[in-house]
Amino acid sequence: MLNPLQPVLILLATAVLAVVVFRLLRLPPMLGYLLAGVVIGPHALGWIAEADETRHLAEFGVVFLMFSLGLEFSLPKLVAMKRIVFGFGSAQVAFSIALVMVIAWVVDLDWRVGFILGGALAMSSTAIVIKLLAERVELSTAHGRQVIGVLLFQDLMVIPLLIIVPALASKIDSDANDLIMATVKVTLVLAVILFFGQKLMRPWFHLVARQKSSELFVLNVLLITLGLAWLTGQAGLSLALGAFLAGMLISETEYRYQVEDDIKPFRDILLGLFFVTIGMLLDIQVVMEHFIWVFAILTALVVLKIAVIAGLSRLLGTDISVAIQTGMNLAQAGEFGFVLLAQATTFGLLESAVLQPVLAAMVLSMFFAPFMIEYSESLVQRFNSSEWMYRAMQITSIAAQTMVTQNHVIVCGYGRSGQSVSRILDQESIPFIALDLDPQRIREAASAGESVVYGDAARREVLIAAGLMRAKVLVVSYADTVSTLKILRHAQELRPELSVVVRTRDDSDIDRLKEAGATEVVAEIMEGSLMLTSHALMFAEISTGRILRRIRAIREQRYSLLRGFYYGVTDEADDGSEKLLPRLLTITIIPGAAAIGKTLGEIDLSSLAVEVTAVRRRNIRGSLPTNETRLEMGDVVVLRGTQENLAAAEIKLLQG
Repeated sequence: MLNPLQPVLILLATAVLAVVVFRLLRLPPMLGYLLAGVVIGPHALGWIAEADETRHLAEFGVVFLMFSLGLEFSLPKLVAMKRIVFGFGSAQVAFSIALVMVIAWVVDLDWRVGFILGGALAMSSTAIVIKLLAERVELSTAHGRQVIGVLLFQDLMVIPLLIIVPALASKIDSDANDLIMATVKVTLVLAVILFFGQKLMRPWFHLVARQKSSELFVLNVLLITLGLAWLTGQAGLSLALGAFLAGMLISETEYRYQVEDDIKPFRDILLGLFFVTIGMLLDIQVVMEHFIWVFAILTALVVLKIAVIAGLSRLLGTDISVAIQTGMNLAQAGEFGFVLLAQATTFGLLESAVLQPVLAAMVLSMFFAPFMIEYSESLVQRFNSSEWMYRAMQITSIAAQTMVTQNHVIVCGYGRSGQSVSRILDQESIPFIALDLDPQRIREAASAGESVVYGDAARREVLIAAGLMRAKVLVVSYADTVSTLKILRHAQELRPELSVVVRTRDDSDIDRLKEAGATEVVAEIMEGSLMLTSHALMFAEISTGRILRRIRAIREQRYSLLRGFYYGVTDEADDGSEKLLPRLLTITIIPGAAAIGKTLGEIDLSSLAVEVTAVRRRNIRGSLPTNETRLEMGDVVVLRGTQENLAAAEIKLLQG
């Protein structure tokens, strides 16, 4: 008897191995899942048989992905996107279906087959595209909004297409009433969810949150997500659409971020399983036997879809670079296309000779999708002269403002944190240049005379134009790990000695950012908790001096650049604890000192648990000197250590 754990272990082991290999090769992990599905699927090694249970479980991955996307939206935002969703989206689906029907007529296929293939090929992969756009932080970009709008309409169109397919296999007239009734039912369900959901969601979450049970909170999120998905499924809509509506309703409550953290493990694991099941659909033998047809269908799918979507996007008045990127992001087949083809096969509308090459081409298009999305921007810049000119003008504009600036601070991001940093720099008469991607914010700030320009700080050429080679400090003021890692990579390549201060939300990415080259990482949660603690201690009638010393001690343990302080008479503690804290001490190398002519490595103050943080020579300060630094008479050495160790270090430097 087959152990029920065996297929699960095979699935997990293969997925882990594939993802590790693809990460080492710096390729999208999604391709690892797809390849794992191909290898262990029924058409290759056959370790896992294709089963309804596996496919149903994989559908939950798409459900939770759409729920996460819904958390990024609100009903007003969706209404604001109605032109993209119902205008652009409907035109894309209709035009794609019509084009495929014409091609089917040319190759002498039945018009019904052309309609079904057109509907299937018009779909794009919500799971792949949304995940990649989220990882690349492009959901809110111009092409990102168009992509999301089209995907939402495609999800809506799955329902009428699934209703029409059975009608094509029988008498169309007799099913007209069914189509009308289904449309009414869909409209009614959506209206009920949106109307009552808005009124009930916040008070219900208040009630659950008051129980102060994290287990209950997670169960409630799962109930709402799967409950609304089931409700839309019962109405003939996709499960993913119901999950999207659930996320959208919760996004208007104050529990949005907590919900997002709680749902992430379910989403990522199940979504990985979904990609494995897609890979299991690919039959390598079919690809080899019908290679010419598969290649022709794949090429036509990608090229025509890019052309149709880019053309329609241009008709909406968008820039050509945005239009091409939108087309390249949506050029693959979608998961709902497989559902449509499966239903058509059940009703006998598609023969295997037609189905298998189309199916293989669709799966291959999903394999190529991560590469197309990854390199879409660079391809657009390379071949689109107007985009190149726009980028060049942008870089020139930034360079013009920083051309004569020296020892300035580059502030990446001009949100609330960036603006606060910039104001303090301005008050201290420190020159700075701020980079941001919000045109409205830049327009308002620039009109007020602020030193802020439009530019993506994650781009190498933008940082160079902002004067990275002449800057004194680089500050990343927004908490976006993916973008910050790009900035750190460029800074390490161009100015490895430059001090880079990075903001992050919590401690989870601190080590990763430090390894990438961040000089210091400031965690929002920690700083917020310190302020909360200081106020609590104040109301507990602890003296202000004691509170400041306690907060300073914690910060010194956390931030390497703040460890140690210059000691003064006001720093004397009642309990003598200050003696145990690291402090800074400056020592002047006087004539006759034992350290003259010796290197720091030879003196070896580290044996006394004392660190040399800087050496000032002829009014020039050198931070973090090396063991090869040789001391001269008149040097001012800055030491960090405890009171007792500093005393021993002073004796060693001066008396030997």
